[in-house]
Amino acid sequence: MSRQFNTLTLALIPVAVVINIVMGQIVVVLKLPLYLDSIGTVLVGALAGPLAGGLTGALANLVWGLLTGPTIIPFAITAFVIGVLAGQFARAGWLRPGPAGALVKAGVAGLVTGIVAAVVSAPIAAVLFGGVTGAGTDALVAFFQSMGANVLQATLGQGLVSDPLDKTITYVVVWLILRAMPRRQIARFPQGAQLLE
Repeated sequence: MSRQFNTLTLALIPVAVVINIVMGQIVVVLKLPLYLDSIGTVLVGALAGPLAGGLTGALANLVWGLLTGPTIIPFAITAFVIGVLAGQFARAGWLRPGPAGALVKAGVAGLVTGIVAAVVSAPIAAVLFGGVTGAGTDALVAFFQSMGANVLQATLGQGLVSDPLDKTITYVVVWLILRAMPRRQIARFPQGAQLLE
């Protein structure tokens, strides 16, 4: 477990937290029906491992919540799960920065992560916020409620529309970052060998 936290990982985590917050805040301001606040989390999970990825996601939500308001803080649970899944998918070789055909695996990993994130997030959004979190995705919750869904069904429906697309985009962006990184640099991270096999 401690092997995931070498010097490079410890240097990357704060950078990844900032990436998550900046990207997430841009999406909030633009009221887009996505999040894009997990790029740093997935990158750390891929390079360092599941625990480092999970910790990055949770820390990003905690810091972001302290800076902008507490609404995002309960979703640290979801962010932790996203980081853990990214680390596991990378370990299994799904994020290897190989030929363009490998991009499909990264996309599928993002799709699966998005479905899991939707299932984890829906009860948080429904119970703590009545489905309204101030994000651009609130319009989807309202749409599902107008179709007769209760709050939990509406938040789950919104999540199953937004999260898989969001996480697929996120994983593709991370795959492109990994593909652009020098192999020697990737190899210095705790999980670099699994990305380069």
